[in-house]
Amino acid sequence: MTTPRSVTLERLAYTLAAPVLAVAPNVYPDSPVNQVVQLAGAAGIGGIFLAAKSDEPGAGRKILRWSPLVLAAAVDVAAGHTPGWGPYWLDGLLAAGWAAAGYLVMPFSRHARRRHRPAVAAPAPQPQVAEAPEPSPPVPDDGADLLTREVRMMWENAGMPARTHVVKATRHPGMRHDMTILLRASETGRPITGLTEAAVAAPFAVPSSDVVLSEVAIQPGRQGGPGWMEAHITPDANQRRRKAPTDQERWTDKVAGPKGGAPGSELVHKTRDDERGVTFYRAKMADSTETPRIDLAKVCRALKLPEDDSCVFVLIDGSEFLISAFDEPPLSQIFSATRELLTPDAKGMYVCGFTITGQPVKTMVYQHDKNAPAHGLTLGVSRSGKTQFFAIHMAAQSLDGQVVWLGTVRKDEKTTVLGRYIDRQGSNALWMARSLRAAKALCEIRADMPWPHDGQPHDYKPGDPRCPYRQLNVYGDEFMTAAQDADFGEFIQKDGEDLTVTGLKYGIGFNPAGQSPFAHNGFSTEMKDNLRQNSRPVIFNMGSPGATRKAAEGTMENAYDVPTIPARYSRTEGSAIERAMRGEADPENGVSTGGVAVIVLDNGRAVLMRSLYADFDTDLSELFPGEVNRLTDHEIAELEKRGLWFDWNEPVRPGEFWPEPDEDDDGDGGRRRRGGGGGKGGGGKRSSGSGGRSEQVTSPRQALEAIKSLNNA
Repeated sequence: MTTPRSVTLERLAYTLAAPVLAVAPNVYPDSPVNQVVQLAGAAGIGGIFLAAKSDEPGAGRKILRWSPLVLAAAVDVAAGHTPGWGPYWLDGLLAAGWAAAGYLVMPFSRHARRRHRPAVAAPAPQPQVAEAPEPSPPVPDDGADLLTREVRMMWENAGMPARTHVVKATRHPGMRHDMTILLRASETGRPITGLTEAAVAAPFAVPSSDVVLSEVAIQPGRQGGPGWMEAHITPDANQRRRKAPTDQERWTDKVAGPKGGAPGSELVHKTRDDERGVTFYRAKMADSTETPRIDLAKVCRALKLPEDDSCVFVLIDGSEFLISAFDEPPLSQIFSATRELLTPDAKGMYVCGFTITGQPVKTMVYQHDKNAPAHGLTLGVSRSGKTQFFAIHMAAQSLDGQVVWLGTVRKDEKTTVLGRYIDRQGSNALWMARSLRAAKALCEIRADMPWPHDGQPHDYKPGDPRCPYRQLNVYGDEFMTAAQDADFGEFIQKDGEDLTVTGLKYGIGFNPAGQSPFAHNGFSTEMKDNLRQNSRPVIFNMGSPGATRKAAEGTMENAYDVPTIPARYSRTEGSAIERAMRGEADPENGVSTGGVAVIVLDNGRAVLMRSLYADFDTDLSELFPGEVNRLTDHEIAELEKRGLWFDWNEPVRPGEFWPEPDEDDDGDGGRRRRGGGGGKGGGGKRSSGSGGRSEQVTSPRQALEAIKSLNNA
C-alpha cells in the first residue's frame, strides 16, 4: 500500500518539530524560535476566527488546518512558564502528544481536499458482477402505428396519468397537431378517475383549454363505459376557432354556454333570405324536455347583431325557437287591406294582419268549431290603431252578411265614416246604453223566432241558410270609460256583461274596446273569461312594454312569453358613448308602432303582428259590401213594440231608464239609476223615486243608491 507524499512530509514535520517545542523554551528562553512559534499560533487563531465567522461552506475544514499552529504555540507557552521540564516531564509529554495528534489526524494533507478524493495509496475498487435486471413483462405487439407508439412513449414519460394506457391515437385530417387519443384504465375492471384536462395537456405541451374529455360509447369489437375515455387535443382547431369561428362554433361558445343568452341550446341552421332582408337562426334545446330561457340582448351581442327590438325577434315553439334578424324594421311596413284578404272563408276566418316573418295572421267572425258567434276584445291606448282594426273587422263581418252596431263615447272622424257602411252608429254613453239594451232584448225576440223548415225556434248556427236572422255584432269603443259614466255607466256595464254571457246562443257577439281588461275598469271576471274564451284578443300598444305584457297576460290562459311593443321603432346609429363624449344629440329616427299589436291565438300563444291598414282618407266602399246588412222586419217590429227601436240620439225619454220622481220630489235628485235597462222593455226593477228612501236598506249597494238619491248630494 503506497502512502501519499503529502502525508509522509507532514508526519516528518511533526516528528522534527516536537523536540524543538520541548527544548527551546527550557534551554533557550530568549531564542527567536519561541517568537516564531508564538507568531504562527497567533496567525492560526486569526485564521480560526475568520473561518468561524464566515458563512461559506467548509469552515470546519479551515479550523482543522489552522489547529496544529495554535496547539504548537500553546505547547511552547506552557513549556516556557513551567519550572524546568515541568512536573513529570510535562513539557516533553505535551510536545510528544502534539506530534502524535498531528501524525494521526494530518490536518493539512487530508482536510485540504474538499471532496475527500481517495488517496493514491487507497486500494482500487474491485469490479463486482452486477446483478442482471429482472426482465420487464413483454408488451404484446398490437400493430400500433408510429403516432400511437410516440404518444405512448410521451404518456409513459409523464407517469401514466390517472393510471391509464393509450390504446390508440388518431390524427385529425388536415391538422398538424390535433389528435384524439383513446385511453383505458391500466387495471381491468377499474374506472378511470382523477383524469383532468390539465393532466392530458401537460405531456403534449398544450393549454388545458385545448383538451376535451368525453365518454366512449360501446362499439362492436371495442368496450366502453367508465374504464374507457377519449381525449380530444385540438390546439390547431381552437386557434382557428378563436380567430374565425363558424356559425355553429360561435353559437356553442358564445350563446349556448351557462352564461350565454340561450344556455343549453344548439344551433340547427342559419339561413338568409335576401329578398326579405332577414337572417334566421333556428335553434333547439339539447335536452328536449327543457324550455328555452332566452336573453335576447345577450344573444344579439354574441352574434354581433344590433341590440334593437325593432329588428330582432324571437319565436318560441316548445323546445325550439327562431331568432329573426331583419335589416330594416319589418313591422314598419304598411299592409293595405283588400276585400280578398277580408273575405271570411268557410270557417269564418280572414286575414287581419301579418307577423314579423311575413306570415298571415287570421282571426274569426264566428266560431266554426263551437258553432257559435265570436266575441271580440280589442285593447290599446289612444292612437294605437284600435279604430283601424275596427274598420277591417267590421268589413269582414259585413262581407259575411252580418249586422254591425258601433257605439262610442265621443264622436270622431273615423267612427262617423264607419257609420256609413254599417247598420247603426252613435257617439255617446246614452247611445251605447240603448244599443246594449236593444241587443239584450233581441236575445228574447230571437229565442221565440220560428225557423222556416220546422216552425220551431233554434239556437243560432253560423252559416246555416235556414236561420231566419243575421248575426249581430255590437261594438263598444272606450267601453271602460262608458262603464264609468255617471248616468248610464251602470246600465252599460250590466247589459254588456249579460250580453257577453247569453248573446252567443242568439247570434249576438259583443266587441268591447278600451285601455284595460281588468275588473276595476269595467270588466268583471265573468265577462273577461267569456270574452277570452270566445275571441282572439288583440292588444295594441298599452303605453309601455310592461303594461302591454300585463294586458296580454290578462287575456291568456297561460302566461306565455309576450312580445314587446316599444313606443317607437328606431335603428341604432353609431355609438352612444361617442355621441356623449362629443356632446351630440341622439338621432331622431323613430317610426310609429301604430297598428302593431299582440294577438292571442286559440292555443294561448301571443304573436306580434302588423294589422291591415284601412285608409280613411279614401273610399272604404271597396272593403265593405254594396248593401248594408240590417235586422229583419220581424225583429224591428218586436223592438218597436218594446219601445226600443227609434233614433237613439234622442234625449232620454221619461221613464226610459229609471222611473220619474214623484210630484213631492224636487228636481231629478230622486232618480233611482239601476242597471239592467229599466223602463220600457228594459226589464229593470222600478223604484219609487225619492220615496225609496223609506225602503229598508239591506246591502251596501242599496245604501249607495239611497245616497245617490239624496238632493244636492
